[in-house]
Amino acid sequence: MKKKSGLFQLFAYTFLSLFAIMNIVPLFWMVVNSFKKEQEYAANPFSLPTDLQFSNYVQAWKVANMDVYFFNSIFVTFVSLVVTVLLGALAAYFLSRFKFKLRGLTYGLFLLGMLVPIHATLIPIFLIMQKLHLIDTYLSLILPYTAFHLSLTVFILEGFMRGFPKDLEESGVMDGAGIYRIFWSIILPITRPALATVIILNFIYNWNEYLFALVLITSAEFKTLPLGLSNFVGIETASLTLQMAALTIALIPIIIFYLLLQKQLVNGMTAGAVKG
Repeated sequence: MKKKSGLFQLFAYTFLSLFAIMNIVPLFWMVVNSFKKEQEYAANPFSLPTDLQFSNYVQAWKVANMDVYFFNSIFVTFVSLVVTVLLGALAAYFLSRFKFKLRGLTYGLFLLGMLVPIHATLIPIFLIMQKLHLIDTYLSLILPYTAFHLSLTVFILEGFMRGFPKDLEESGVMDGAGIYRIFWSIILPITRPALATVIILNFIYNWNEYLFALVLITSAEFKTLPLGLSNFVGIETASLTLQMAALTIALIPIIIFYLLLQKQLVNGMTAGAVKG
């Protein structure tokens, strides 16, 4: 048994190490080449830069119009994230901790939402936004982002909350706390590992989403960062180093956001492993 366990651990560590290398190497290659001159990159894409070209980042910032698009992405991403997590946590709390007649149907509708292809609804959403006069506004992105991620958010949080013992609410009730007080002060704090998971998932999708932004936003003042990165197509097609510099800038918020929530995410995975 010990030999089998040791072999399994060796295989698991080897597989995970190779998987990590496969993901890290392209990112490292992108960052390294973002500091090169265009001629240096053309001569050898896999060499280290002889001189760091920080001007690539300055030029990429200008070409992608990042001063405007970066703010738009941050605003749309965070507002959608807060609304989605807040509504999803409330819905998950009532679905997991209370029994009522339509509970199964309500939960089933949330699960059904996970089966709907998001981009298959692009034309209906465009027509709805057009009738509501929301085209070229932040709401035209915030509303779809929120709606399409509620299902996954509820699914993850409901499963996590369902495992909490009932003693938590009972102790809160004995102290005179109401439903929402129990939710904010007891349930939500111990749901942080699951919250970290849904926050990271929602942040990455909202930050990188391109198609809805392309169709629903036409004016430059509301465009998001993925649309700004598309400015390199045709304008700076030959300058791959500028493209990599712009992609590196767009990647930084995701890395920072993940590092901030990494501890909670690992705690959630560890708790789930022990619980299982």
